[in-house]
Amino acid sequence: MARKIVVTSGKGGVGKTTVCCNLGVHLARKGYRVVVCDLDFGLNNADVVLGVEQLAVYDIVDVIEGRCRARQALVRHPRYPTLSSLASNKISDRYVSPQAIRLILETLSPRFDYILIDSPAGIDEGFHRAASCAEEALLVTTPHISAMRDADRVSGILASYHFREIGLVVNLVRRDMARKGEILSAEEISAALRLPVRAVVPEEDAFFLDNISERSRAFRRLADYYIEGDAEEKRLFGRWKR
Repeated sequence: MARKIVVTSGKGGVGKTTVCCNLGVHLARKGYRVVVCDLDFGLNNADVVLGVEQLAVYDIVDVIEGRCRARQALVRHPRYPTLSSLASNKISDRYVSPQAIRLILETLSPRFDYILIDSPAGIDEGFHRAASCAEEALLVTTPHISAMRDADRVSGILASYHFREIGLVVNLVRRDMARKGEILSAEEISAALRLPVRAVVPEEDAFFLDNISERSRAFRRLADYYIEGDAEEKRLFGRWKR
């Protein structure tokens, strides 16, 4: 059965969808069967980040309304055969219930190792719909005060879901500012949000190639954590200290 991980954020523009898609890419590159499920009905651009927006025939609303089966709505990535995406539909947002989404994901779960759920930013109804379909959560923030303030609110709500695990990704980190102490360190952000950091993604890293990451060490380590668990976490903290 697949591990269901919701990727969310307190505010838009912090790179939530980028993190979700790149995590999916790196898990797939290691041979794991992955679905990126776009539940951000307001923006629904995970397929754009993955570069498969022209390949989708059906979306998750088509599945709910009986126009196709769940497997028919999946789009297999042309470069990574074990990576699929499930698009959303911004027009029909108001008609989608959490129960319907959970049923679809449960149908897909036996055929995959990971289901990554791209959640809307914030704490509105769409966030709760996405969170209720997952067993684990990954919160994305940047080291800016406004982003961390919103992330802190989301962190508190995520705790009420009693997830198996809630991790943190600090995205768009400027190395020069971090060295000068002009922004908080990963450890300080982790302490402030009361969450373990799973990845620190530098802003200056060139981690895009054809809209998806090919070489980013940060995303590779994030995938390694979800595969290896505590062993990778210990190596990550060792690198931070050095």
